[in-house]
Amino acid sequence: MNVTLALANNDGMLAVRFLLELASLACVTLWAWRAVPPPWRWLAAVALLVALGWAWGTFTVPDDPSRSGESDIHTPGPARLLLELAIFFGAVAALHCAGLQRAARWLLAVMVLYQILAYDRITWLLSH
Repeated sequence: MNVTLALANNDGMLAVRFLLELASLACVTLWAWRAVPPPWRWLAAVALLVALGWAWGTFTVPDDPSRSGESDIHTPGPARLLLELAIFFGAVAALHCAGLQRAARWLLAVMVLYQILAYDRITWLLSH
């Protein structure tokens, strides 16, 4: 199977993944905003957003077909998969803890569906 033709690497799935990444960052930021009292909520929301965005963009697998192929900090595929799952499903937990249970259930359904459809990416990460 040619990796570039894999389901998880087509333009539609990459767009969905990008939107899920943005949604995950927004959900965790929303949780920080609601969980931390003023005046620290600004600092907590921004710091958490920056830290998660930095981790997402820095710890990458070399030659990842869903990225440019470059890697700042070379990360084994299974470790990258754990990072992605922690951020994606951490967003679900963040919504739940923020009191938005219905939104958390919908996001959970979308995240699980995406992971099922991106089985080839998961297989690729586990083998690198």
